[in-house]
Amino acid sequence: MLTDIGAERVDSVVIGAGVVGLAVARQLALAGREVLVLEAEGAIGSGISSRNSEVIHAGMYYPKDSLKARLCVAGNRMLRDYAASRGVTFRMTGKLIVATDADEARALDAILAKGRDNGVEGLTAISAAEARALEPKVKCVAALFSPDTGIIDTHGLMLALQGEAEDRGASVVFKSPVLEGRATESGTLIRVGGAEPMTLLVDRVVVCAGLSSPRLGQALGLKNVPPAYLCKGNYFGLTGKTPFTHLVYPVPVAAGLGVHFTLDLAGRGRFGPDVEWVAREDYVVDPRRGDAFYAAIRRYWPGLKDGALEPAYAGIRPKIQAEGEPARDFVLHGPAETGAPGVAALYGIESPGLTSCLAIARHVGDLLA
Repeated sequence: MLTDIGAERVDSVVIGAGVVGLAVARQLALAGREVLVLEAEGAIGSGISSRNSEVIHAGMYYPKDSLKARLCVAGNRMLRDYAASRGVTFRMTGKLIVATDADEARALDAILAKGRDNGVEGLTAISAAEARALEPKVKCVAALFSPDTGIIDTHGLMLALQGEAEDRGASVVFKSPVLEGRATESGTLIRVGGAEPMTLLVDRVVVCAGLSSPRLGQALGLKNVPPAYLCKGNYFGLTGKTPFTHLVYPVPVAAGLGVHFTLDLAGRGRFGPDVEWVAREDYVVDPRRGDAFYAAIRRYWPGLKDGALEPAYAGIRPKIQAEGEPARDFVLHGPAETGAPGVAALYGIESPGLTSCLAIARHVGDLLA
């Protein structure tokens, strides 16, 4: 049995050094806490944070008053202000959400209504002609334009968050997997593996380990841990000239936002992610999935040439609902839900987690205040 004999006392531990974990570490450090970040891998952001579209979302897709809606809309503003103040590169490219038939046009009406309910600024319905004036190569019957959508240097953001947290006394320890833990009357005991194993007795713990959060919630003996499912998203890069200057999204599909076009900060175009439910972590892109990409993309860009796509990379969404089940909101548990004093746990932090990271961190700070 795990005991506190020889355990080192620590004020606050954050499990996971992705963008959300680092934002939480910064938040706690700014509040004057002594913070230790435990990361199982050898670098920051090696999981979900480095395998996504790097998009700053505006918040029009999510149900009114959901955590995703509230934290995305607030996080959009917070993230842009933070990036500007810390010299993190970002660009507000704007985004078109395009409908290619009458049914999809009706779906745009629902997205517009959600966006307005959620307080998304500047979201506007535009005609097909207005969409083509912005993007001459796009094919659609109607569209929405979102000026508050953009792209950001995620790694630069994580470095800024890490640096600010460390400036306030936080430490990030790599190759330090959390193996088990339990709540005690004097704090939470955590056993840490790696080359230098240790046992910690901690006043505050935040589990924000992406795909591993449900497993770690179980390992720490927390209550109300949701199930974990893996939903892979494959990306294909575009060879040749980039067709669009804005981000271009189709109407969303089940479990994702559809195979959309995004830019990186160097101006290169890519398409994805698709939706592939998997049983284990696997980041290899099967070139055969490109067939479905061509069909999906040509609905809004008929000019896509054969052979123009090449496998790029893949990420995995940390789903907490099974294939075919309704989408779930972010799950942000405080001590009342985890059943452990001083322990918060974050589950299902998929998109718009990057956009929401600072707002999530503020919320966690409130949960543990």
